Amino acid sequence: MFFLSLVVLDPLVVVLVGLVRREGIGLAGAVMALDLCGNWWGNWHWLRDDPSQLLRLLPLTLFGVFVVASTLPLHRVVARTTARSETALPSA
Repeated sequence: MFFLSLVVLDPLVVVLVGLVRREGIGLAGAVMALDLCGNWWGNWHWLRDDPSQLLRLLPLTLFGVFVVASTLPLHRVVARTTARSETALPSA
């Protein structure tokens, strides 16, 4: 069920991040963390039987760690940029 929901969640994350929305950054981290957990859970039986299958999950895991680790710094930069652009706008 979760992997089917990614059909909606992944494009939503892409649109929100493309629009430089803070919600998109947080959602990207959450979806990636859940995706990693789902992939590890779904492949755990293969990993127990043949640990060399870990190589299949390594690129996804490294990318997931990168995405999750970069959410807080990105969120801070976007928040700072948004706050700066709002103060620069003239009052109507």
